[in-house]
Amino acid sequence: MKSRMIIVLICMIAIGFGIVLLNLFRLQVIDGDKWQSYALSQQLRSSKISANRGTIYDANGKILAKSASVWSVIVAPAEVKTQTQENAIADGLSKILEIDGAKILKKLQNKESYHEIIKTKIEQPVADEIYAFIAENDVPGIHLVEDTKRYYPYGNFAANVLGFTDYDNKGAYGLESYYEKVLGGVPGRVVSLKNAAGTTMPLQYEQTYDAQDGNSIVLTIDETVQHFLEKNLETAVVEHKVKNRAVGIVMDPNTGAILAMATKPDFDPNNPREILDPQTKEELEKLNTAENKEAYADALQQAQYESWKNKAISDPYEPGSVFKIVTASAGLESGVVSAETPFYCPGYIEVAGNVIDCWNRNKGGHGQINFEQGVMGSCNPTFITVGQWLGVDLFSDYFENFGLTKATGVDLPGEVGSIYHQRKDMGISELSSSAFGQTFKVTPLQMITAASAAVNGGKLMQPYVVKQILDPNGNVVSTTEPVVKRQVISEEISKEVSLMLEKVVSEGSGKNAYIPGYRVGGKTGTSEKLDQKQNGEVRSRISSFLGFAPADNPQVVVLVVLDEPDLANAYGSVVAAPVVGSILNDVLPYLGIEPQYTAEELEKVDISTPYVIDYLIHDAEASIRIAGLKSRVIGNGTTVIRQTPGAGEPTPRDGTVILYTEEETQQDLIVVPDVIGMAGQEANRTIVNAGLNISISGTGIEGSGNVAVNQTPAAGTQVELGTVVTVEFKNTESVG
Repeated sequence: MKSRMIIVLICMIAIGFGIVLLNLFRLQVIDGDKWQSYALSQQLRSSKISANRGTIYDANGKILAKSASVWSVIVAPAEVKTQTQENAIADGLSKILEIDGAKILKKLQNKESYHEIIKTKIEQPVADEIYAFIAENDVPGIHLVEDTKRYYPYGNFAANVLGFTDYDNKGAYGLESYYEKVLGGVPGRVVSLKNAAGTTMPLQYEQTYDAQDGNSIVLTIDETVQHFLEKNLETAVVEHKVKNRAVGIVMDPNTGAILAMATKPDFDPNNPREILDPQTKEELEKLNTAENKEAYADALQQAQYESWKNKAISDPYEPGSVFKIVTASAGLESGVVSAETPFYCPGYIEVAGNVIDCWNRNKGGHGQINFEQGVMGSCNPTFITVGQWLGVDLFSDYFENFGLTKATGVDLPGEVGSIYHQRKDMGISELSSSAFGQTFKVTPLQMITAASAAVNGGKLMQPYVVKQILDPNGNVVSTTEPVVKRQVISEEISKEVSLMLEKVVSEGSGKNAYIPGYRVGGKTGTSEKLDQKQNGEVRSRISSFLGFAPADNPQVVVLVVLDEPDLANAYGSVVAAPVVGSILNDVLPYLGIEPQYTAEELEKVDISTPYVIDYLIHDAEASIRIAGLKSRVIGNGTTVIRQTPGAGEPTPRDGTVILYTEEETQQDLIVVPDVIGMAGQEANRTIVNAGLNISISGTGIEGSGNVAVNQTPAAGTQVELGTVVTVEFKNTESVG
């Protein structure tokens, strides 16, 4: 019996050990990973360390977007032991953070929690207040976790290009989204051990994994050029009552680098959900009633999406006569037309039983002209005829070669392609309308890229906005090199096209973009929104102008598109050309492109100041610019109400005419400086820096011996800004 009991006991022990070993094997080997994960979740606490997002710089190193430190306020209810402490925390944080104290108290009741978020993205001054509160009141359970927030120092500047980040600091729109993997970096972690009570153990049980900061990007966008573009677009939107936003692009035609790109009205990336357009805000406020809550929410969301869109790449449009640059290039390159080829324009042309008007039909048409004159006058019958001579296949080949059948591939999100007639579906009507820029749609970026190829020597370039990527230490990681996609026309034909387009500005329909001293080329465009007819009548138009300079060696191309300006005079030559002229007038000197005056222009030493009172700003600037003068606008209005110097008064070449646009604008009075005895250049600089114009008499300012001997008005006189001061110079070296 004893032996049997021993045997049974041994068997029971063996079976028991076997079961234990089997369970150990199952727990440690088969289900080991699962239980290890459970254990770690109970033993470890992990908190995120945000990576600093890379900076976005303009072409000259100015910061357009940067990250700065902010903090999240966290409470750990498990660390707060008494009701007194809870009340102190709730009262203190509610006052500092301006939030409901009852909500804080509710979170403090969760005693098993060590991580309750009270508020995120607080800035340094508020964080300092909280640190002071903790120190003064000796309260436990309040923690500040450092985070980052995106800032855009220039507000709505280049907003549609830059885009913005979302609540989690990730790119949501624009370059912020497109370059998320470059800019975003890799978050770090702080991993710490917890004891059986759930409390974090001392620092020796804590491991930190540092965040990897994001790389930075350097844009081709030049802050100064962007400023010139945005300033002029904002003015154009108001003065021409543009209903559907305005678009502008400034490009280096030789590289494809985008120097500026804007859509107006836009938004502020620091607060992207706020609507900036006054008209849209007014319409939304009318809709914001108790019975229209849902409609208001939908309208607000749609308005936000519209303000975020980069219209230069997201909205195809019918380019109108600006596209004639492509038709002209194709016709000249293929040999179906030359500059001297004769045409006759009675003011219309009949195609497949339909009559297509020329823009000046009411004036009887252009009459007998050659092709160059047809380009200068933007003659529709001329270009329809050229299109028909090219034929469907050849026209389609050039349309494709100029990059108009595909998106450009620019490094921006949201780019769409064109809408055009496939060659298999193109008949004589479609071919004819396409030849002068109607019945198909391209994006503004596609259009300026194609036009650049026509004038830069025939090379279709790849447009781009990021020229360099930098690591967190500022070292260059990569550089974007210009890419030639293909040669679309010969260099010789490109030069011929450029010179024809120069005559459009100097003698033809684009004269409102003329700038004395510069060889400016360009093309007007006025297109009808054929897909938005009302009762068979076109009610909406797009006015545009493409300009470039210098015409004999293009260095900069500008395209401005005004979508649905006031129909009173919605021609591109009237509405858009002055805007492009003003932009080029600002940009060319900034880029170091010096004026080269013709003999005729140099003959005009003193210029009779044009009368521009009651003119719209861009019209006034165009008149003054064409006369050989500069202008400066004072006030925020859109119409000139006063000018200095006055109409007809002599103003020296390159002098500045001051344009006042508001009645309440304080008239600036300038004290005339004393320049008697000064050398020529010093006197000139002193007068100009004072905000006055200088008219020179006597021996002139050139030469070391020339000094000022007389001036009118006299030194100390108070005069209006822009007044002409006449200074007489004599050569002292030749006197006795």
